[in-house]
Amino acid sequence: MRFLALLFCLALAFHRTFGASEPVHERLFGPEISTGEYKHPANGTELHNGDLYVVFFSGRGEYRDDSAAVYGSRLKAGSRRWSKPERIASNPFHSLGNAVVWQAPDQVVWLFYVARYGELWSDSRITAKISRDNARTWSEPFQITFEAGTMVRGRPVVLPDNSWILPVYHEQGTDTEVTSPDDTSFFLRFDPATRRWSESNRVRSRLGNIQPAPAVIQDQHLVAFCRRGGNYEGQPDGWMVRTESRDGGRTWSPGTDSEFPNPNAAVDFLRLANGHHLLVYNNSFTNRTPLSVALSTDGARTFPVRRDLLTDPNGDYGYPTAFQTRDGRIQIIYTSDERTVVRRLSFTEEWLSRPPAGK
Repeated sequence: MRFLALLFCLALAFHRTFGASEPVHERLFGPEISTGEYKHPANGTELHNGDLYVVFFSGRGEYRDDSAAVYGSRLKAGSRRWSKPERIASNPFHSLGNAVVWQAPDQVVWLFYVARYGELWSDSRITAKISRDNARTWSEPFQITFEAGTMVRGRPVVLPDNSWILPVYHEQGTDTEVTSPDDTSFFLRFDPATRRWSESNRVRSRLGNIQPAPAVIQDQHLVAFCRRGGNYEGQPDGWMVRTESRDGGRTWSPGTDSEFPNPNAAVDFLRLANGHHLLVYNNSFTNRTPLSVALSTDGARTFPVRRDLLTDPNGDYGYPTAFQTRDGRIQIIYTSDERTVVRRLSFTEEWLSRPPAGK
């Protein structure tokens, strides 16, 4: 009996040390959910009560539906079943797009999304709702931006002075197959005391850039990685764009080519609880595969730990968004199957830092 008990304790210790840190891959919902065949992009967060909450916009397609709406789904703390997605934002006259959900330090949940007032994304403005009951009910919508072509994609970042910045971008042009070199990223700073927004400078770069993903490095120093401009056919100099701020996000440096390839696809950048930084991206100049991560332990100066997480050459792993839950696990929400399926991948930094099996 003592021997069996010892074996059990050893097995439990092994699971806690290794098994508990192994990646978990989950399909959340796809065509079987009747919100519309198109489900993209997805975004998620952990609420202060431990629930996970995911949002996405859905309809018949990116340009084929003037009634696409935003949907939300919840995984209650301790549960294994996601709730059926419900419509949480809609417009009777205009299509909605890119949704972002985030809980502020005062526990107010914000829902940011895009309302498109024409045929193209360059006709868009940013709209928002708030919830004071953990995303169960929502306020009426209100405008964040009024300039045509302003859009949102990433979550806000809280600064040391308790203000926060919302990463946004300005998209121009009428060609749906090319991101204009005049497209720029910028940041909206929200002061909770005055409840007013202020705007940073626009980040310009060689090919243009959109969809910035910022993270605090230390104090007033921030770094953001952005999706590059250009076409979708791929180009050998199509690098992810990097920009920095030294004054708490008020002003940003011109965008420069980073060391990471980018196939004109969204990325995410996350400061972990221990101060390390995680970059999530497609490690390719041409395709949204593989889905990859890079880890920095020196304030985003170098990224020595890199791993391709999903590597199907025919896969499409789009718009990854990352957050860390209170148990330390890193959560990545993304879409696949030609933007019809929402999925979640989670793992620990310990697993990421371990050499892959066979190496």
